[in-house]
Amino acid sequence: MIEVRVRGMAEDVEGQYVLLLEPAASAAAGAGRILPIWIGQQEAASILIAVQGATPPRPLSHDLVVSVVRSLDARVARVEIGRIEARTFTAELHLETSVGARAIDARPSDAIAVACRAGAPIFVAESVLEEAGIPDPVDPGTGETELPEERLAEFRRFLDDVEPEDFED
Repeated sequence: MIEVRVRGMAEDVEGQYVLLLEPAASAAAGAGRILPIWIGQQEAASILIAVQGATPPRPLSHDLVVSVVRSLDARVARVEIGRIEARTFTAELHLETSVGARAIDARPSDAIAVACRAGAPIFVAESVLEEAGIPDPVDPGTGETELPEERLAEFRRFLDDVEPEDFED
């Protein structure tokens, strides 16, 4: 498993949201690749709110999940995106409870939104990053956020040509 973090959110040409995950450490396995996962608008907003540290006026569903987990004296230990089945990513929310560890099946977008709120690490199986990951358009040697035009154009072509069904959430 490779620890990843939320790189950001993109919108494809059809207006669908693409969550971008990147390896947490540049020297880690999977460096130079990012994992795009198509997600719904509400999940995208929820993840962005959590990543930006914003507080919504009323708790969102993912806030509720974290509150329930904590009220039961449990904690979100980690999220794992373990495989792709029939072009759909599978994820597990791993909890530590007073009666032992539990793994709960979840959509990746929901699991990531919960992890971002709970401060829990997110992991992706190497095989998933290899199969569904794409070359990172940011120059890994310099870490520059200014994208070379050729790499940016390649990334835009990828977003234009790929279908959400290729990596369903």
